[in-house]
Amino acid sequence: MTTLVIIDAANVIGSVPDGWWRDRRGAAERLRDRLARDGVPGAEGPVEIVLVVEGAARGVESVPGVRVESAPGSGDDRITELAAEAPGRDRLVVTADRELRRRVRESGAEVAGPRTVLGPS
Repeated sequence: MTTLVIIDAANVIGSVPDGWWRDRRGAAERLRDRLARDGVPGAEGPVEIVLVVEGAARGVESVPGVRVESAPGSGDDRITELAAEAPGRDRLVVTADRELRRRVRESGAEVAGPRTVLGPS
């Protein structure tokens, strides 16, 4: 079965102090493109990648291999919804946000930090 990998774009992007705050949309597009090119390092088997964006990054388009979800409100709320909508399926949520980790674990999702998709710093 294909694992659903849900990525908290704002949290992952914010974990690297590379000037992302000057162009949040561009930073989200770079992350999306990296995921489309490299996938999720170390992931075994097929994965479906969903990148959840919010705020200034809303409207980033999906590309082959990465579905982009623009959260209408809180990105954390949308991530929690996506994790809960896939019961019985392997789900991995990538974020360092402690409260979000707690929320998605309640629906049975696994969690991992930003290095999962960014690699070692």
